[in-house]
Amino acid sequence: MYIESFLELFIPYITGFLETIGVIIITVASIKAIIGFVKSGFDFGNENLKIELAKALALSLEFKLAAEILKTVIIRTLDEFLILAAITFLRIIISFVIHWEVDAREKKEITSKEANA
Repeated sequence: MYIESFLELFIPYITGFLETIGVIIITVASIKAIIGFVKSGFDFGNENLKIELAKALALSLEFKLAAEILKTVIIRTLDEFLILAAITFLRIIISFVIHWEVDAREKKEITSKEANA
């Protein structure tokens, strides 16, 4: 009983904190990407810039997913569970796609460097 009350009280703060960290990561990475994009002379083919931004987005999604998992502790209704499950599923898919894209670009970059050497 006491643990349940404790969790209901503190989990919203913890999840808010984790989601805020995710937002900060996205904000900082976006600013760095914009600065790098401008410094590169608006080079749309800058793979390093794309990889770094994608990695930051993936990290941000991990924090947001952690917050969603914690929210499952305080769910009371089936409707809340279904909404949370849908959000979690979408975030997992997005995270998977970002990781897949980063891996593909890093392999492409390595292959390109080997071809130039």
